[in-house]
Amino acid sequence: MSNPAVLLLNLGSPDSPAVPDVKRYLHEFLGDERVIDKPDNSVLRSLLVHGIIIPFRAKNSAHAYSTIWTEQGSPLVVTSRNTQTKLQSRSPIPVELAMNYGSPSIPEALKRLVALGVGRLLLFPQYPHYAMSSWETVVAKVHREAARFAPTMKIECVQPYYQDEDYIGALVASARPYLDRPHDHLLFSYHSIPARHLTKADSSHAHCAIVADCCNTCSPAHATCYKAQITRTTQAFVRLAGLAPDRWSIAFQSRLANEPWLKPYTDFEYKRLAAEGKKRLLVITPAFVTDCLETLEEIRVRGAEDFLAAGGTSFEAIPCLNDQAVWIDFLEKRVRQWSQAGPLPVAACPT
Repeated sequence: MSNPAVLLLNLGSPDSPAVPDVKRYLHEFLGDERVIDKPDNSVLRSLLVHGIIIPFRAKNSAHAYSTIWTEQGSPLVVTSRNTQTKLQSRSPIPVELAMNYGSPSIPEALKRLVALGVGRLLLFPQYPHYAMSSWETVVAKVHREAARFAPTMKIECVQPYYQDEDYIGALVASARPYLDRPHDHLLFSYHSIPARHLTKADSSHAHCAIVADCCNTCSPAHATCYKAQITRTTQAFVRLAGLAPDRWSIAFQSRLANEPWLKPYTDFEYKRLAAEGKKRLLVITPAFVTDCLETLEEIRVRGAEDFLAAGGTSFEAIPCLNDQAVWIDFLEKRVRQWSQAGPLPVAACPT
């Protein structure tokens, strides 16, 4: 079996915004030890997640999902399927889709690929940046499931493409119509992670938070450093878009309580920027390729409410790449390179 195929990977979604479906999804998502990895004791962690966090969070999450749900279903899943269909229309090899949590599941996708006689598989995580709780956990899950359903399949993976020129070009082209409109400030809002995940991911234990200006000092540690990678994405975007230094900033959204997460926090930045006279705000969320609950409800709905309440006059969220032609172009180019046995780009520090 040497037939090639591609597997697009994304986070996932509940089957519906009903509380039981949301609870089931949260049990799978938050029960992942790479998503919530504290406390170290698995029994205590299970009690925290399943006994405290989910019972208190499920109803609020279900309400949030209900505000963005469409007739076709979850926006993230619907858009991901559209992306799969559009890429498949340009690709001579099979393109499958799987979610880390929920449906379509990774085992289901692998079984379909095995039935097609696929022996060589390219994983394409829909995450530009490495993080233990996103990129790492979905790739690890595919390998675990493949050991059960497709033990002879050769699996390769697109590495984080956070500063790939084609990816940055697609991101800027997608944002350009919004950047060309009158605005005072562009806020790059990235999904946050616990601050300790940065040092945990540094296998050298000699760079992160040790070397001065560690995110801008080239190191092999950057291969698994989320903050260094989002810094590179932002810098590359700013250069290509030609943004002035005082017209943009970085913040982090979606933190949980009880420990330090990456700062500054996005909801705090709304107040600060409005107070500084940045009344017309654009927000872009480059950690996400596909619009989801965080971008549609947390940013576009609650973010707008918070910024306007703080004294802002205009708030606009730039959509994710979704299934736009520039994103399909990027995917197609990388898949074609791989299927023709050519080298895939590898992220490296700029010279």
